[in-house]
Amino acid sequence: MEELISQIIELEWEFFQNTKNEGGTASCQEDYDTFVIMRTAQFSCFSKELLQSWLRDLQRAKEEGRNLIAEKYARMMESTAPERFREIAPYLVQYSAERQAITEEIIKIQVEWLLECQENYPAVIAKARPVRTSEDTPYTTSAETYLRGELGTYSDETLLCYGRYIVSLKKEGRNLNEMICEKQVKSYGYLSLQDAEKQEASRASASLSTGN
Repeated sequence: MEELISQIIELEWEFFQNTKNEGGTASCQEDYDTFVIMRTAQFSCFSKELLQSWLRDLQRAKEEGRNLIAEKYARMMESTAPERFREIAPYLVQYSAERQAITEEIIKIQVEWLLECQENYPAVIAKARPVRTSEDTPYTTSAETYLRGELGTYSDETLLCYGRYIVSLKKEGRNLNEMICEKQVKSYGYLSLQDAEKQEASRASASLSTGN
């Protein structure tokens, strides 16, 4: 699993470095450590089958001269920069209504999970993206829109694999977004999500009491 994740991150970082930002190089494109932490947290919660499928997508895209990370951000612009998106939409792969319906069902489940995280760990989630697409601005991309963009880069095989995995987790009463968040906070030295929530809430309370 570690080798698979390492190969995926290496390819994603290469694509990320080659993604052109209209305002120049974004600060996140220079922060390799954070990129690795965030992507490792996500991929360490994926099944081996899903990781293998996504790696094949990335390898195939490189052979074809496609940049899936650039395409992901381009797809997000449908919500955050709709006028610009209309200009670039013809250059993106167009999907069937059936595939779009599957994508939206997956997103629906994960938005529910994100809202659960927001309710259970408000101090931790306060540092994350807003949840819903309705909260998008030209400068802020919600977790829902980000996920829609990411799923839009998956091949049909990877999307179906991801969908099956999401459904299996839901049946088991597990929350993928909570699992990922747990990995993230542990990477920053917290013992658990509960520990992170307690410490972040305490810091927020102290900041309010001092007026900072």
